[in-house]
Amino acid sequence: MNWTLEVVIVPVSDIDRAKDFYATQLGFAVDHDTVISDDVRIVQLTPPGSGCSIVIGKGAVPEMAPGSLKGLQLVVPDIEQAHAELVARGVEVSEVRELGKNPRPVPQPLDNVGFVFFSDPDGNSWAVQQISSRADKSSS
Repeated sequence: MNWTLEVVIVPVSDIDRAKDFYATQLGFAVDHDTVISDDVRIVQLTPPGSGCSIVIGKGAVPEMAPGSLKGLQLVVPDIEQAHAELVARGVEVSEVRELGKNPRPVPQPLDNVGFVFFSDPDGNSWAVQQISSRADKSSS
């Protein structure tokens, strides 16, 4: 039996501002923006190529302090390209950092150890890691 992680709730203070950040600046697809009532709204967004989405909203999501989610991680095949895209989209992102050393030689020196870091407008923090073997083979 597969156990897949499909949704992570991201606590935000302003749904529209967060939706704009994730959709416009990060390029996440807006799967749906459902308003059930004045007190209930759910916005689901999915990173390109991901099987897991994030949900922001109010009323139908657990109450958590905005900005309290730390350490979410995305994986990309090329950290330098990801860094350039984030900068071009106006995201305040760290420089590429090499965290640790690979235990054995790998074709791409930054594989597994290349990271950048950023936060959303509320302070929820994200890491982006390079793992080139995760590249979408259909786009090559």
